[in-house]
This record gives sequence, C-alpha cells and structure tokens, in this order.
Amino acid sequence: MRKGVFYAVAAYLAWGLLPLYWKVFQEMAAWEILAHRIVWSVFFVALLLFVTKRWRQMKEAVSTAKERGALFLCSLFVSANWLIFIWAVNNGNVMETSLGYYINPLLNVLFGVLFLKERLGKGQWTAIALAAAGVSVMTVHYGRVPWVAISLALTFACYGLVKKMIKLEAIVSLAWETLVVAPLALGYLVTLHVSGTDTLSHVAGWQIALLTLSGVATALPLYWFAQAAKLLPLSTVGFIQYLAPSISLSMAVFLFGEKFTNIHLVSFGLIWSALIVFTVSTMRKKPVPAQRPVELAIKKEA
Repeated sequence: MRKGVFYAVAAYLAWGLLPLYWKVFQEMAAWEILAHRIVWSVFFVALLLFVTKRWRQMKEAVSTAKERGALFLCSLFVSANWLIFIWAVNNGNVMETSLGYYINPLLNVLFGVLFLKERLGKGQWTAIALAAAGVSVMTVHYGRVPWVAISLALTFACYGLVKKMIKLEAIVSLAWETLVVAPLALGYLVTLHVSGTDTLSHVAGWQIALLTLSGVATALPLYWFAQAAKLLPLSTVGFIQYLAPSISLSMAVFLFGEKFTNIHLVSFGLIWSALIVFTVSTMRKKPVPAQRPVELAIKKEA
C-alpha cells in the first residue's frame, strides 16, 4: 500500500510540476517543443524496452487491425493533448490547464455512460451537472468558452476511452504512440533546422540538455502511474489524481501571477463541489458480492 501511494504521488507530483518544465522553453514555439518531446520520448522508451527485453510485446501490440487503429488514435489524441498543454503553459493559461484536469475525471465518467453503457447514480449525475455549471459560469462571464480546459479534458478522455480497447503496459503503449508520429516530428525539426528557423541553436546549453530529457519527463510518470494502478484500489488512485491540477493551480496564482477572480472562485468552487459529490457517491456504492460456485449451482438447479 505504501509503495503504491509513493508511486501515485510521484506520478501526479511530476505531472503537476510540468508547467515549470515547459516554461524553461518559453521562447520556443509549441510545435517545436512537441516535436522534441516526441523524438526524445521515442529514444528513451526504446532504451527502456531494450533494457527490460519487451520488444516482443511491441510486435504483439499491433497484431490486429483493431489494435493498429486504436494505437493510431491514441497517438493523435495524446499528441494533441501535449500540444495544447505546452501552448497553454507558455501563453499564460496554466490556470485553465488545471481546470481541464479537474474536469477530466468527470468527463471520463460521462464517456463511460455514452460509449460503454455504464450506469450512474443520482450523486454522480449531480456531480456532472455541477461541473457543467462551473464551466458555464466562466463561459458566460468571460464571453468565451474555456477552450483550453475543455480541449485538454476532451483529448485526454478520448485517449483514455480508446486505450480501453487495447490492454498494454504503459511503456509499450507510449512507445507505439510516439513512434507513429515520430517521422512527422523528426521531419519537422529537420525542416526547421535546414531553413534556419529553429530555436534550438539560440538557446543555452543547459536548456538543450533539459530538452533532451523531455522523454524521461514523459515516460517516468507514466511508469510510476502504471505501478500505482497495480498496487492501489482505483478509488485511491482517483483521489490522488487531484494533486496534479491543484499544484498547477497554485503555481498559476502564486508563481506565474495569473489572476484568480471571484468568478474563478465560483467556477472552480462548483467543480470542486462536483468532485466531492462524485467521490462520496462513488465510495458509498456497495459492490455486488461475488457468488460462490455452490450458490450458482443451486440457482441453476432451481
């Protein structure tokens, strides 16, 4: 249990601190940072696969057309999510990224109802309604939809939904997801370099070193999360996941100087209330006890 909590906290702590990491490359365009992240992730994950001898799992992961299609969609969704997040961080929208990741768990639940025919209780529906009200308050007051938050929540929810179609270890899945778009990313970086418009040649050496470590910053939290998911109940992991957007929100206000107005307080307050209602209602649901073989046999005879 302690080991699982350690892995979960490490994963969500790393994800919560990611805005600090991407702020280092603020003078670079989001597309260029994304391309570097993809390329260096491929290198680091390939090294992990080599050390752990999991190349056979790579081949097995694409044995059917359904798996290939699912991995392709996963690649598109996660790349879009990374791009939006990086752009938002480097354009002063860290607070909105935290809003997106507060909304994401509730959107996952809604997707479960819409696409996986899952059923929700009254408390869970109330939570979704409160979250929708929170987004609506911000939309009406500012006269625009908080597209960064909604896009982040949607792309990650879609990513999670498609991943349910393929049950792969996190590192194997990430390897394919980055490998699919790696040729485009590498081609983009080469084009920038040849045309002399790349930013890499104008940044400090320590920034280049950090950029090459973006693969580590991408893969390690995923590995820690995968380990936590094996050792902890899903409800515990679900509770700890709010650590990441809470850290991002705190940094947005106290470190990056983004304004937290009364409207933000109302909007976030509704979403926080939604998360509390959802967590309490989910924990109160009594699991259906598993029937023993003897009981099943009696029922069949009856």
